[in-house]
Amino acid sequence: MRYRAALPLLLLTACNSAASQPPSATKDASATRLLVDKSDRLLIAYRGDREIARYTGIRFGDAPEGHKRFEGDERTPEGRYTINGRNPASAYHLSLRISYPNAADRAYAKAQGRAPGGDIFIHGQPNRWPGPTLTTDWTDGCIALSNPEIEQLWALVPDGTPITIRP
Repeated sequence: MRYRAALPLLLLTACNSAASQPPSATKDASATRLLVDKSDRLLIAYRGDREIARYTGIRFGDAPEGHKRFEGDERTPEGRYTINGRNPASAYHLSLRISYPNAADRAYAKAQGRAPGGDIFIHGQPNRWPGPTLTTDWTDGCIALSNPEIEQLWALVPDGTPITIRP
């Protein structure tokens, strides 16, 4: 969960930030599940079978392909997890914790003599970043949205919400 010093120069020419469809749910509705498709760079919030929000152009870790296996590999996990906490005082604009690593992730890393890593979140932009929304993969394995998008998602997603992250 960090940005690189070289990004400001690259971002001066960035033409698009992540786009979203605002939630169509009522104030009382909350998401009952989340789906992330890494290859399509898409996050969808559902209430039952109904899509209530869609975020496109989402950003991942610096090594976005493949499942996160070890601490420091800069990959975003793949599989089934839950949202198991939130941090309104994060170093990034709001953050929803993903329950990585699960038991299988820990066992795999242990068998390899390595640590699985952790602290994987869905979050907004770095609080100290004064520029436009970062448009390249820049996290250490988290899922990054624009600040308005994470504000929408924060309001929709209660703790305990299942999240599926597909390759």
